Amino acid sequence: MSDKNTNRVNWFEIAVDDIARATAFYEQVLGVTLDPLEAGGMKMAWFPRPENAPGSSGGLVQAPGRTPSHDGTVVFFTVPDIDSALVAVEANGGRVVMPKAGGGEHGSIAHFEDCEGNLVALFSST
Repeated sequence: MSDKNTNRVNWFEIAVDDIARATAFYEQVLGVTLDPLEAGGMKMAWFPRPENAPGSSGGLVQAPGRTPSHDGTVVFFTVPDIDSALVAVEANGGRVVMPKAGGGEHGSIAHFEDCEGNLVALFSST
């Protein structure tokens, strides 16, 4: 039976080649501190998630068989200001792929390539 009040997205992982470089990139772009973890031959850095907060969390993962990519699923990060985040993307070794678009009642989005070569996106309600 389905619980319509449950967010079905629980966890995401973004593949990286250099966990230290990617951690520094995302900490600068998103203004957060990631928690490092090593387990089972994987190096990870987890995004913060306040207890009982809605939505999902995830992390960066450096491991055999994990390859950064532009193909497949795109993770959207919520930010208060897309323009400032895109400046931080470029200042920290990333590249804007699609500038800020949208606006109005559905918010704004932008796509960027992170320092590892992944296609990632931003969302802002403004």
